[in-house]
Amino acid sequence: MTDTPDARTAAPVMEIFASIQGEGAFVGEPQVFLRLRGCPMRCRWCDTPGSWRVGDADRARIAATVERGGARREKPWATPFQAACWIAEVEPGTPRTVSVTGGEPLVWPEFLRGLRSMLSPRRLHLETGGGHPKTLAQVIDGFDHVSLDLKPELDLDPPEEIVATAGSPTSECAPRTSAEWRAARAACLALVAGRDACAKIVVSGERSIDDLGPLLDEVERCAPGLPVYLQPATPIGGSTAPEPKTLVLLAEMARDRDLDVRVVPQMHRVLGLP
Repeated sequence: MTDTPDARTAAPVMEIFASIQGEGAFVGEPQVFLRLRGCPMRCRWCDTPGSWRVGDADRARIAATVERGGARREKPWATPFQAACWIAEVEPGTPRTVSVTGGEPLVWPEFLRGLRSMLSPRRLHLETGGGHPKTLAQVIDGFDHVSLDLKPELDLDPPEEIVATAGSPTSECAPRTSAEWRAARAACLALVAGRDACAKIVVSGERSIDDLGPLLDEVERCAPGLPVYLQPATPIGGSTAPEPKTLVLLAEMARDRDLDVRVVPQMHRVLGLP
């Protein structure tokens, strides 16, 4: 790609498809999903590890409706305008909320900033791992809702920064130490406090209430009005599902802190949807 204004706003699309939201505050809502490639985090329970890296041979899956020719593969690098055109192709009916996910969307702030003008007046949702608070501050006003993952460091392998020959990735590095992660979570929680947002905590069988309780303390301290969704991990990549008693105890710990808490599995997995 050449170094033009459009090229700097481009991001690598992994897939765009219409489905049912399976996580967080809008679970069950029909949405369009714009999944971007590139993620420095290495969550051991990640259900889309294929989105981590950006490669020259990658192709974007555009799940267009039958009326628009059906699913196909395209070169992945897309400007916000191109992404908006693809989004229109995958919608089976009236325009839907668009959920931007990944990967880690905050790797591509210039692309995110350009989406609002292309997709208005649709609702635009951001799903982020919460490791890039400075970048989140740059783009948050362009989104109607933010779903913020709170990750215990015990579930994370060392991050790997994104190598890309195109676009304009963020210069903000992912946290590496426990102290850096605590600071990033606190900063992201402060940014979403008082907004249309939610926090999501994935609960795997490898984690105890002692491991996850501090995340509830951080929500209570930094964003006490933020809804919290405890998400049992889908067994994948060696991770296991949590014991039911762990979920019950964590939910009660959240209630003890006067947090608005729900326990919701990945409903799209339950329903067999993408």
